[in-house]
Amino acid sequence: MTNTKLIVSHAPFWHNGDSLFQQNLNFFIALLPAAIFGVFHFGAPALGVLALATSSAMLWEVIMSVLSKKKMAIADMDSAIIGLLFGMMVPATMPWWVVITGTFIAVVLGKFVFGGTGGNPFHPTLVGIAILTMSWPAFFDFDTAYVSYQFDFTALAPLAALKSQGTYALASFSNYDLLMGNEVGGIGSTFGLGIIIGGIYLILKGYARWEIVASFIAGILITATLFFVLHPDTYAPPLFHLLSGYTLIGAFFLAVENSSSPVNRIPMLIYGFLGGFMIILVRNIGIYPDGTVLAILLINLVNPLIDTIRPKALGKGVPNA
Repeated sequence: MTNTKLIVSHAPFWHNGDSLFQQNLNFFIALLPAAIFGVFHFGAPALGVLALATSSAMLWEVIMSVLSKKKMAIADMDSAIIGLLFGMMVPATMPWWVVITGTFIAVVLGKFVFGGTGGNPFHPTLVGIAILTMSWPAFFDFDTAYVSYQFDFTALAPLAALKSQGTYALASFSNYDLLMGNEVGGIGSTFGLGIIIGGIYLILKGYARWEIVASFIAGILITATLFFVLHPDTYAPPLFHLLSGYTLIGAFFLAVENSSSPVNRIPMLIYGFLGGFMIILVRNIGIYPDGTVLAILLINLVNPLIDTIRPKALGKGVPNA
């Protein structure tokens, strides 16, 4: 008689042939339009920041793998995407030591402290950005960062202008300009059209869940519309919020990170909508001009609770079965 051992493990049980490397490679491809635009827009310093952020994040991955005696996983490009996203969210004038500090926080504290790839409850890049923003907020003042640049458009960060000047600042920005990246901000977060193209590519390839993206954008548009309809002289219209700041890169690339987002459909819709809702609350009521980083970290935090919402199984229970 053959003794066959039954091994029970965690889902998924059927491998579809995909890999973490393929997923991150597609993320890299999707980020290229906005990143390349940022290099042309902000010049050689932008390329330097992107290269340093990506390479230093990969270096921290190697160092932590050696120290923790774990299998080297640098080839899966996970740390490269963390670093690239970090570089795209900071100004082109960011000092080199701040970039290296930020990627250290993102990779070591945001990822390895929680067990490495797949174990992080928060998006590692956002952990790095959030801590740097609290530690050295002056480096994230985009108006000051680009004071020596010469642009052929209004060289103001839209959300900061809205916060300081009120709705009078809206006349300096058009939806078309915001969509085409005619604003100052993070290297790769200003070109709205490029981010949308990259995000749609990820959705079509199956690496970004449309439920999160759609509900995230819906949360922004619906909440911003309610504020705008009630007090149009005080609050900005919904499209302004959608096309400015970190909103689009948050919707298509940050909120959809696998380890920190839900796996069930209804929780995805709640998760995304709550993120968009929180962004508008922070912008309209809070003290921060943007709020995207804080909002996504908050929904990362409540994700385990939201993801327990599941449809009930069909059928009736049978007692003493």
